[in-house]
Amino acid sequence: MDLLRHLRFFVAVAEEGHFGNASTRLGMTQPPLSQGMRRLEQRLGTELVHRTARGVSLTDAGRQLLPRARLLVADATRFEDEARRIAGGDDAAVRWGVPHAVRDELVVQCIGALRNAGRARVVTTTSSTAELVDGVRTGALDLAVVEHPAVLTGLDCGPVLKLRRWVVVPEDHPAATAGKVQARILQGLALSTTPRSDNPPAHDLFVDLWRARGLDPDVVVSTCPRDLLAQVAAGTCFGVTTAPPTPMPGVAWLDMLRDDLALRLRITWRSGTDVGTSAHALDRVLIRTGR
Repeated sequence: MDLLRHLRFFVAVAEEGHFGNASTRLGMTQPPLSQGMRRLEQRLGTELVHRTARGVSLTDAGRQLLPRARLLVADATRFEDEARRIAGGDDAAVRWGVPHAVRDELVVQCIGALRNAGRARVVTTTSSTAELVDGVRTGALDLAVVEHPAVLTGLDCGPVLKLRRWVVVPEDHPAATAGKVQARILQGLALSTTPRSDNPPAHDLFVDLWRARGLDPDVVVSTCPRDLLAQVAAGTCFGVTTAPPTPMPGVAWLDMLRDDLALRLRITWRSGTDVGTSAHALDRVLIRTGR
């Protein structure tokens, strides 16, 4: 069994939420993808996804293993890229990372800025802040955009930048149609957010923000923005997102605690490495967006 190949299957199915979409993304038909997922689950001795008529959702084991699967797949891709760079002398490639919380549109803008800065190839890794920091430390990444605060001992970093975030609630919740919204109106809803292990300092600060406003919600783990929105639409959770208000059945956007809720980011890299042009390109995009 090709474990790495099957982990790519798992990552694609988890991110697409549907076997059909995942098979299209992987350039294969659905039956061998489904069979491959079964073989992977048999090898691991646990189910990774729940299969329904509408698609798939992650099991508890799947949620816990997905970040590691992403890291292994990304590491293999970086290994191949590095081998090609050594063989072909591709010094213009840049390997950078970005947290899941940064919306797709902004990630694409960052890639465009890196290409305009003279990078012939841009290799992008999307992962947790903890894994991105590890990638920078080990040299797997040249630089990364990470959440602030984070443990960056021994690394260089740029200034703290802010991205606006919105609160999202179930569309049938009283907060969805209230005028001026206070935090206490969210009482009774769980808070959907990323695992604490993704970045303990930022996670604790975020939870404390709600407690300071008289709200001490149960915390429900969401592995990615799509997972968060699915949990909110199910009617039991609220959360925050960098995605601006978008018409979406089951979900309502609130504009509250605007500055406090901002996603704080900074760019980090290994001391002594020359990433100035790339870091400046990313800074310009993030500063422009955060205004």
